[in-house]
Amino acid sequence: MNTLQITNLTKTYPNGVKAINDVSLSITNGMFGLLGANGAGKSSLMRTIASLQEPSSGKIVFNDQDIISKPQYMRENLGYLPQEFGVYPKVSAEKLLHHMAVLKGITDKKTRKNQVEALLQQTNLFEHRKKAVYTFSGGMRQRFGIAQALLANPQLIIVDEPTAGLDPEERNRFLNLLSEIGENVIVILSTHIVEDVSDLCKNMAILSKGKIIAKGNPSELVRTIENKVWSKIIQKEHIDAYKKSFNVISSKLVSGETQIRVLSDSRPEEGFQQITSNLEDLYFATVASH
Repeated sequence: MNTLQITNLTKTYPNGVKAINDVSLSITNGMFGLLGANGAGKSSLMRTIASLQEPSSGKIVFNDQDIISKPQYMRENLGYLPQEFGVYPKVSAEKLLHHMAVLKGITDKKTRKNQVEALLQQTNLFEHRKKAVYTFSGGMRQRFGIAQALLANPQLIIVDEPTAGLDPEERNRFLNLLSEIGENVIVILSTHIVEDVSDLCKNMAILSKGKIIAKGNPSELVRTIENKVWSKIIQKEHIDAYKKSFNVISSKLVSGETQIRVLSDSRPEEGFQQITSNLEDLYFATVASH
């Protein structure tokens, strides 16, 4: 069982921005969701865990190794798919994976060939292995990104905003692949897409302005607002008035009409219907309260 222990982690950049603010997390094998809006500090936290930057203070211990003093240990055991994954133009997927495998220290030709072929099969890219990666669709590039992240059998895999821009079919294929991988290693899924976390993760944390504002099992967190979410269709011009009177956690267009969702222990007023709460409601309610 792999363990990642983050204690009182802080990162302040030279311009004074505190991107990570006293973050503490305990993560073991399986899928862990880190949910937050763009700019919440997710990428800064991922980069610090990946030992791409040093924290201002705090500790990160992975499998009993202090990775701030021993960053090489993390690098040897890490697979990383960053938000922006650059590719080499006009190089086939197979050749590029071989090149990356050498960089990761897999120097034995037979071992490397077996691992590259197995990863191309696992990510459903084997039949496209001779194609240049720059010709791949967005979903194929993301799957290639996971293939390179899995080289050398990492024990911790970080994926940063992996499904942004994917069509529904590619998203499902990609998430199924991640779920399969996450059975034996730690996979940290950093995203602003609530469905990615609710579909996949047994444990999660919500990050806002560099701070962890909620953490736990998604279903258990949602139960804390059970029977407290109410919905009503209103006229768009009345939305500000409702926000002043009630705890409106979200609003969206439904069939061209404005639907608001309100957090309340009892029916806010006539016309409100009690609805089943979900992780998106929990996320919006938690962020709004902070």
